[in-house]
Amino acid sequence: MTAPIPLGAYERRRELAVWRATLTDDGAGGQTATLVQVATVHALVSQPTAAEQMVADQSGATLTHIIHLGPEDDVRRGDELADDGGEVFRVISTVMPSEAVYLRANCERRQAEPVEAGS
Repeated sequence: MTAPIPLGAYERRRELAVWRATLTDDGAGGQTATLVQVATVHALVSQPTAAEQMVADQSGATLTHIIHLGPEDDVRRGDELADDGGEVFRVISTVMPSEAVYLRANCERRQAEPVEAGS
């Protein structure tokens, strides 16, 4: 049995921007996906246990972080969560317990890609 998750807002200390892909018409009959910031949330960021990582590996996912959010936060699979220090997490899945006291986002940390000069 695992220990209870700390749920108080005071324990969700990290502020993360929620980025979501939105489709826009490209003017030539197609669409382009663009990331747009849709919210800012407060979160508790932790690392998964070895057992949780093993289960994710067996299902073909890479689980590097577990992020606990408020039950009212609108975070979905495919969203990206980013802090102001450049750390970015891609949401693999979300889980809400039967009693909605928190939202758990299983995430993969993405390494920031360098920006080339002149681009």
